[in-house]
Amino acid sequence: MSTSRYAPPALDQIPDDIREKILAVQEKAGFVPQVFLGLARRPAEWRAFFAYHDALMLKEEGSLTKGDREMIVTTTSAANQCLYCVVAHGALLRIYEKKPLVADQVAINYRKADISPRQRAMLDFAMKVCERSHEVDEADFTALHAHGFSDEDIWDIAAITAFFGMSNRIASFSGMMPNPEFYLMGRVPKAKA
Repeated sequence: MSTSRYAPPALDQIPDDIREKILAVQEKAGFVPQVFLGLARRPAEWRAFFAYHDALMLKEEGSLTKGDREMIVTTTSAANQCLYCVVAHGALLRIYEKKPLVADQVAINYRKADISPRQRAMLDFAMKVCERSHEVDEADFTALHAHGFSDEDIWDIAAITAFFGMSNRIASFSGMMPNPEFYLMGRVPKAKA
């Protein structure tokens, strides 16, 4: 399965630095997520996209967990109707949270999902940034501070939401489809060796 509107380049046509990163992802995941190939047709944009992605999603500072970050992506991507990001990041969310139902729950209605009050407050803010960022005010910060979020954590919630708003639109207009492997990840516990 490939990007439907824009054919990705062959691996041997991709600059060495990008190809090395794609092959490293393939080694770890067992497949190459479509976004890595779909964006590789524009190397400068690929590098910028993944540099900012990694700065937001892989950082160790702050109180947001990897699960929190993927929950923000899954929830706001559902609001933006981005199939690729809901499926791909929903898979990561299930794995990080060790909850096979959580991604479907937050994608459909996070207010009824099996998540903590802290996560619900985080998603309330993320959805406000996603849909009505011009309405964010001091009361939003106060509500998040009450759940232990720092101002830097709040920046992270907003930046993840905004970055994936862009990513959602690129994936949607380009016809990027999720890899079939994402659909099953994190749904059934792995057999113990």
